[in-house]
Amino acid sequence: MDRLIVGLGNPGSKYHHTKHNIGWDVFEELSFRDKLNWSEKFKGQYATYNYNSEKIYFLKPQTFMNLSGESLQPMMAFFKIEVENVLVVHDEIDLPFGTIAYKNGGGLAGHNGLKSITEKLGTQDFKRLRVGIGRPTHGDVSNWVLSGYTGEDKDFFVPYLKGVAKALEEYINLGFLKVAPNYNKKKII
Repeated sequence: MDRLIVGLGNPGSKYHHTKHNIGWDVFEELSFRDKLNWSEKFKGQYATYNYNSEKIYFLKPQTFMNLSGESLQPMMAFFKIEVENVLVVHDEIDLPFGTIAYKNGGGLAGHNGLKSITEKLGTQDFKRLRVGIGRPTHGDVSNWVLSGYTGEDKDFFVPYLKGVAKALEEYINLGFLKVAPNYNKKKII
């Protein structure tokens, strides 16, 4: 049973290490990242990781956040991956920076990447790894998610990514049902 892990973000160097791109940034901290050979297809970049007798696919949609489903859906169709075997790694403003949570289905909380995926898949019932970025204290949310990290958040950014990558590797090793309860709004830094 193959699985697909999708990291949400926006293409282009100006978005690198912005809050909206934390789904992609996590992939850079995986312990096996040097074994991931990225190819261009499905309006995205994808890689395959062989784990035991299973294939784990990774996808970074290159469609911009608001059209993420246009990359995910064709890849799922091509590799015949069922929705229950998809995990979407995304930024979450309703969790503070440093906190993560696994979630199975549920609402979209105004996240345009999740909205696009829901539209293309026809369901909200996909697994998520919610990576907390916190809410802005002033200004609008769109400027917040497209901004970089400052102050203490900047100092803890890489340790945070490493912690999220560890949680993602636990998902690969143990499966969603075993790992999700261990990361229920868990502060990892």
